Amino acid sequence: MNPLQENARQLRKHQTDAERRLWQLLRNRSIAGCKFRRQHPVGPYICDFACIERQLVIEVDGGHHAAFSEKDEDRSAYLESLGFRVIRFWNHEVLTESEAVLQRILERVAS
Repeated sequence: MNPLQENARQLRKHQTDAERRLWQLLRNRSIAGCKFRRQHPVGPYICDFACIERQLVIEVDGGHHAAFSEKDEDRSAYLESLGFRVIRFWNHEVLTESEAVLQRILERVAS
């Protein structure tokens, strides 16, 4: 197993509360029948959630991401160059506004 895959495996084992919550909502094709993968490697990055068939990546960011906004922009630009659409949510959005988060994801999946 390559280092990126091993890192993805470790991230799956140690999810944040927000990632765990969103995974419960996305798993088992519960959003428009779309299969999402968690902590999925794409190029040099590990995406929090990815739906390959719809070319959609969902990133769940904690407060520490505010300090890394340039890196997040580079990451999004790279993923978009591969044809992915990227949606970002803050941890607190996932935890406190789950229905609104799901609605935004459903809108992206449907478009």
